[in-house]
Amino acid sequence: MTRVISVETERFPIAGVFTISRGSKTEAEVISCMIRENGNAGRGECVPYRRYGETIEGVAAAIESMRARLEAGMTRSELLQAMPGGAARNAIDCALWDLEAKASGVSVAERLRLSPRPLETAYTLSLGEPEAMARQARDNAFRPLLKVKLGGGNDIARLRAVRQAAPRSRIIVDANEGWSERDIVANMAAAAELGVALIEQPLPAGQDGMLRDIAHPVPICADESVHEAKDLDRLTGLYEAVNIKLDKAGGLTAALLLRDRARELGFAVMVGCMVGTSLAMAPAVLLAQGADFVDLDGPLLLARDREPGLVYEGSLVSAPTPTLWG
Repeated sequence: MTRVISVETERFPIAGVFTISRGSKTEAEVISCMIRENGNAGRGECVPYRRYGETIEGVAAAIESMRARLEAGMTRSELLQAMPGGAARNAIDCALWDLEAKASGVSVAERLRLSPRPLETAYTLSLGEPEAMARQARDNAFRPLLKVKLGGGNDIARLRAVRQAAPRSRIIVDANEGWSERDIVANMAAAAELGVALIEQPLPAGQDGMLRDIAHPVPICADESVHEAKDLDRLTGLYEAVNIKLDKAGGLTAALLLRDRARELGFAVMVGCMVGTSLAMAPAVLLAQGADFVDLDGPLLLARDREPGLVYEGSLVSAPTPTLWG
């Protein structure tokens, strides 16, 4: 058995500017990991996230640190014990899943006993002034589910503008930890009035204890507060849902464990993403089968995706073909 590992940093331009409460960017910086063995090749992609202390250089170095063990035959279960969760482990884990599928001829969907169906994904509206967000909403009012980035000082006006521009769309609000004890009650009341379906991470992770003591007129979803299954017990009574991302969990293997444990504890499940290409979304589409909310619009936000990529028809995303992943 001879394995060869390669790691590559890539950049994909975003269509316009993508803005959340923590800043703006015009390109998606991703790292892809390829594992070749006996004529087969498996690929995985991750998106380092500075919010969690990750950098392109640090994640690439973390993947490289596993080279000797991977080339010696490390398995996914061994990887789970050898590395912490995060982007680096995600790229390796997904590459191993893909390699196993290519080598065995058994797809990841088959291995997970899935018959994948197209999923309705949210489409994200970037944070901006109310008028700018209304324009985004109007352009995408045909989509059944919109995710609205908030986290500024004028969020109720932003949300009202979006609702007026897209009256028939369901709405998820994502504050990206941008609200505070001073404004959360008023913001949540406005969200309820405007028919919002879900609010993501209104308060900073680790400073969300007050969620236990206030009314939840709209269900609240943990994002930055949940990475792996071990985080869930603390969230009971604070949140009604959890957002599972492969880059946070550290791969499909850990994300499946997180999803199953979340369901055991009664949480609704969202499967989300960073801004990445179809290669990053592909395993998440399988993870999201049966999820309550799906937010896998990363490629829709890009000016250029991988070829071949996932197939999007409006807001419906189909499962990956073997030429892409799995």
